[in-house]
Amino acid sequence: MIDAIAWKFQTGSQWGHLPEKPGNWRGVYNRLQMWAVDSTWERVFTALIAQADAEEELDWVVSVDSTVVRVHQHAAGARKKGLRPVNLRPTPSADPAAG
Repeated sequence: MIDAIAWKFQTGSQWGHLPEKPGNWRGVYNRLQMWAVDSTWERVFTALIAQADAEEELDWVVSVDSTVVRVHQHAAGARKKGLRPVNLRPTPSADPAAG
């Protein structure tokens, strides 16, 4: 079961493409969900980290990524009907000779 869950996340594949060996993909998915809800995964990872830390096999490294990702204009709320028409009429202004 764990191998099937790991395979799914390592490959990035869809659940329906899971190999037949572990059984129906819905069963694997449901087990993953149940273990997430009842905190099984949290307990497993906590125990693994505690064991690795006790054996001094854990090397804490922090990595900060400050990458900037720019969104395409269509995903950023830009106008969907094209550019706005340009107003070609001159705007009224005060006549300097009148003043």
